[in-house]
Amino acid sequence: MSKEQAETSSNEQSNDPVKIQSAQQTIKSLISQGNFHDAINQCREHLSTQDNGTENNLSDKITFLYLLSVSYRLSGEFNKAIETNKQILTLKSSHARAHQELAYVYRNQNQSLQAAKHFYSATQINPALLSSWKALLSFYQDTQNLKAVKLAQGQIDYLEALPKPILHARDLIYDGQLYGADRLCRQYLQQHKHEAEAMLLLAEIGIKLKVYNDAEFLLESLLALYPEHKAGGLEYLKLLSKMGRFQAAKDCADTLLKAHPMHPPIVSAKASAMVGLGELDQAIALYQQLIDNTSEQAALYLLLGHALKAKGEFDKAISAYQNAYKQRADFGDAYWSLANTKTYKFSDKEVSHMQEQIEKQARQQSISQEQDHIDADDKIHFYFALGKAQEDQKNYDAAFDYYSRGNALKRSQLDYKPEIISQQVANQKRVFMPSLFDALKGCGCEAPDPIFIVGLPRAGSTLLEQILASHSKVDGTMELHNIMALVSRLRGSRLRGSRLRGSRLKGTHLKGARSSEKGQAYPDMLEKLDPQYFARFGQQYIQDTRVYRDAAPFFIDKMPNNFMHIGLIKLILPNAKVIDARREPMACCFSGFKQLFGEGQEFTYGLDDIAQYYLDYVEMMAHWDRVLPDFVLRVQHEDVLNDLEGQVRRILKFCNLEFEQSCLDFHKTKRVIKTPSSEQVRQPIFKSSVEQWKHFSEQLHPLKERLADIL
Repeated sequence: MSKEQAETSSNEQSNDPVKIQSAQQTIKSLISQGNFHDAINQCREHLSTQDNGTENNLSDKITFLYLLSVSYRLSGEFNKAIETNKQILTLKSSHARAHQELAYVYRNQNQSLQAAKHFYSATQINPALLSSWKALLSFYQDTQNLKAVKLAQGQIDYLEALPKPILHARDLIYDGQLYGADRLCRQYLQQHKHEAEAMLLLAEIGIKLKVYNDAEFLLESLLALYPEHKAGGLEYLKLLSKMGRFQAAKDCADTLLKAHPMHPPIVSAKASAMVGLGELDQAIALYQQLIDNTSEQAALYLLLGHALKAKGEFDKAISAYQNAYKQRADFGDAYWSLANTKTYKFSDKEVSHMQEQIEKQARQQSISQEQDHIDADDKIHFYFALGKAQEDQKNYDAAFDYYSRGNALKRSQLDYKPEIISQQVANQKRVFMPSLFDALKGCGCEAPDPIFIVGLPRAGSTLLEQILASHSKVDGTMELHNIMALVSRLRGSRLRGSRLRGSRLKGTHLKGARSSEKGQAYPDMLEKLDPQYFARFGQQYIQDTRVYRDAAPFFIDKMPNNFMHIGLIKLILPNAKVIDARREPMACCFSGFKQLFGEGQEFTYGLDDIAQYYLDYVEMMAHWDRVLPDFVLRVQHEDVLNDLEGQVRRILKFCNLEFEQSCLDFHKTKRVIKTPSSEQVRQPIFKSSVEQWKHFSEQLHPLKERLADIL
């Protein structure tokens, strides 16, 4: 065998998942036997042959590094253990057990404060790490921090009361092993039906897997069995808001408040639901009531600011955000929320404070309330806010550096795989062919009410929504989750004959969301679905979105991600209108890169990911143009800026609406707007953002190369 062949064979073995798993198990056995020398050697050997080219290989590398760090610690090589764990945290800042290992090492070296710092970090990332909580409890007792003692003891009592399989499952969830946790929960529920904590945990897994319909059913069942289950109720409230079901969330909060009067998290959840419903004055009053009656005010001021911003009261919103950071100096989200108004200019003092926060080192102080390091999420918020501050000051190199650091740190927290989106596009193109539309013609709900605005975030969709919502016959709503929820249901479904199992798919297994078996999962299963379901799905969509509407005959659904599911929209709502909000690729991608989203849009945290997503989007929209001619109207953002009236008339004609002057005077329309562009669309058209990316043309050269074929 040649040298090249030997190297190829070695690489293939090093990247064989079965052999890697076997090797890791062998090393664990060596550690448990106390054979640390051999464990260290085997870890080093496997690390020397690891290929870092894929996400799986990176995960394997981290696992080998973690086993190496444990072996170093147990063999007394503490400095090497520290360096190895720091290497892990460089690769994955949210690795709870690396923090726990560092804490063990520092404790062995009698550095109690450093140990406590890392035990604390471990519990913030993985609240199920019982040993870290117990170590913290001892530290808090020694330092006589009674408030922290109470908190730690409460968490210990909760974890120790959990059945061991459920505690283990919780641990697996925070470690990212969702399917292992799912399996443990289901096995436990087979023996202990209707056990509350297992049902709650299984629902949480469903939410993380975005199988929201299954999670909703589990939480509904949990609360039916245990109406006063506070944790289950709060999780249900979060899920309902995530799904955009704000009326249901408000009703649920009212029910829970009967059992838990004035419980702050429930009241806050009710206020959040009211913001979603547009009941802003009532929501603002609730937030203010909570602020007046609690010492934990920072997060409440932030939420109050969001509500005021949605109402268009920007001066008051800015004041609320400033009050939030005055309550907590390292509250990165408060600073980012100021930046996210898009028009706020930071003072030199605020910039200096943000820089100090992200650069501060360990100090000799208690960590129970004031951490001696800044949380990763706060650091991410500071990076993006500082990027905006430096860009406003025309310090473009510094701005790009901050944006890049924020994106890199955010990306390290995610499990985003761009190939999944590419595969979804391929699946959609394969299934949604003219033959399918011909076979199902006339099966959907005939209601013409919805106007879908799709595309990429930061492509000008909020402006189009504001223009249309200024028409007397059109209600503006928000980014509705209903189509995505339907897709989630279909992805999680299994066929029985040609019908779905129940209208709510209650019997589905969470793993169905990942099934790719032909004819069994979305979109393949549409070909075998009973045709009557398409009308039902359309009718259900109209019914479920009624709560977001007023009395106008038409309404807008501005969820950008719906571009992937235009074929499904055509099948269930054939008379709907779809508008593709398109923006020049470089401007759109860079705008996404410098935007920190509240949730979702995970493709935006790396230039290569953004480029691939944009290319997939263009490919998907080209397919819809071919198979559904004239169903989608493409509106170029730059054309709207250059010829507002011409484009407004074109859009209204497509939507079968008469021209109204109010659509040109869109900035005068008063309505709830919750997207980052909320302040911008309350002003007349301006073109300052068109060329912003060119200030960063050198740094964006790799992006330009990836997009070369469509520029």
